[in-house]
Amino acid sequence: MRITNYTLLLSLLFLVTSPTVLAGNTANNIKTIAESAEQVSPLMNGQLIPATIEVITAQGKKESLGQVLNNQKTILFFYRGGWCPFCNTQMGQLKKVESKLNKLGFQLVGISTDSPQDLQKSIAEHQLNYQLLADFDSKISQAFGLAFFSSQKVTDRYLAKMKLKNPLQENKAGVNRLVLPVPAIYVIDSSGLVQFNYVNPNFRVRLHEELLLKAASLVK
Repeated sequence: MRITNYTLLLSLLFLVTSPTVLAGNTANNIKTIAESAEQVSPLMNGQLIPATIEVITAQGKKESLGQVLNNQKTILFFYRGGWCPFCNTQMGQLKKVESKLNKLGFQLVGISTDSPQDLQKSIAEHQLNYQLLADFDSKISQAFGLAFFSSQKVTDRYLAKMKLKNPLQENKAGVNRLVLPVPAIYVIDSSGLVQFNYVNPNFRVRLHEELLLKAASLVK
């Protein structure tokens, strides 16, 4: 899967011209964990979010994703964790445009593999006003089609260097690997329909906040 500027332009055109053409498609079917970041099959424009899937808040409370979103327009972003410098930069960039997104009627919600305790650290460190949700076992990113098995090299390095305690999962070869989400941003309307998405297997590249604002501004 390769994301290009052309793909992003087509996504924006889709958002403007036919925002509900795929409204009949839902994301409640369980997706498999991809064998690599390039092989993910993400939830796309015009599909409904898996509203019934269980999430855990930074306070450790279990709720459905639908309860958290509460029929509000939402910018839902998936990031790897507070240990990732690129993710921390993104959280800061989103914080800068949060007030503009709020004026457009959107709330910000982030999801990562961090535990609730680590989410609280990120909230305090970055002085965040928006919600962060824990996806410690990668069930939410799997439901969105974003979860993938890290290579053995990455698994070993991250467990050792980052001291991650996330549960390893068995891939098709029967080898236990670390599961991570491909970083992604979803612009979701009040009915839970995806109106715009940006997914990039290259975790170093994130959507520019001005493009996010443009996409959000087109959602009624």
